[in-house]
Amino acid sequence: MTAGRYAPSPSGDLHFGNLRTAVLAWLFARHSGRAFYLRVEDIDSERSSPESARRQIEDLQAIGLDFDPPVVYQSQRTALYEAALNKLPVYECYCTRRDIREAAGAPHAQPGMYPGTCRDLSDEQRAYRRSQLARQGRLPAIRLRAAHKEWTVRDFYRGEVTGPVDDVVLRRGGNVKQAQAGDWAYNLAVVVDDGEQGVDQVVRGADLLESSPAQAYLAHLLGFAEPDYVHVPLVVNAAGQRLAKRDGAVTLREMGPVNDVVVRIADSLGCAGVASARELLRVFDPAQLPREPWVWG
Repeated sequence: MTAGRYAPSPSGDLHFGNLRTAVLAWLFARHSGRAFYLRVEDIDSERSSPESARRQIEDLQAIGLDFDPPVVYQSQRTALYEAALNKLPVYECYCTRRDIREAAGAPHAQPGMYPGTCRDLSDEQRAYRRSQLARQGRLPAIRLRAAHKEWTVRDFYRGEVTGPVDDVVLRRGGNVKQAQAGDWAYNLAVVVDDGEQGVDQVVRGADLLESSPAQAYLAHLLGFAEPDYVHVPLVVNAAGQRLAKRDGAVTLREMGPVNDVVVRIADSLGCAGVASARELLRVFDPAQLPREPWVWG
């Protein structure tokens, strides 16, 4: 079965921009006859909470979205991530965030890309750096040893998009106790989850387009079908910045009656006057979605 999904991080209540993207993911899936899954991306134990996940699910249901079972929690899928990691070409990375920032500022460095500092170290160099980290009670990160510099993805609105492929982190390092608990990186977890669930349509904010080539390449390496992407315009504040909770009174529980919020979401999608998710599904036309960011205010 083909499927779409919405995958929030349970670090607080969803704001209007999150809800709008969730509605779009649901619309695209249901409009095309796909299943629609909800996945709770709670691998970051320091920022995630069961209470936040519960409230998010309640809010999504309140605005009229339904999901095909089961609801998946990333914190329960460690064995899948471990198995995937064992299939991939990888290497240990001993760099701190400061090391990476300084290397990124060097001449000829490619902005936003890991410069490969630890990629080709000798066995002796690796042993030395590993021992240095061990004395600090830390473990190295695990990075993908990418064999391609770029990859091409398919996006509903932009067509074929070719972008750079990085040696992305698959498992974060750091504190020994934290790393031993399985500090999985987003790039690995999201690709494994999409592949295992049969997700072939990924609807998300336009700001994530740049990460798609590396994730599609990772799916290719793991033997999963590469998904079709739909990167939708963001909701922004008056300053043109992505809407955030700090913009004030932007969550469902702060904005007033649920029906009014649904009407506002529908209006932002070019479907003025629609007051329910079911009615929105009936009239929604993906080709008519406004392509510019929608300004909150």
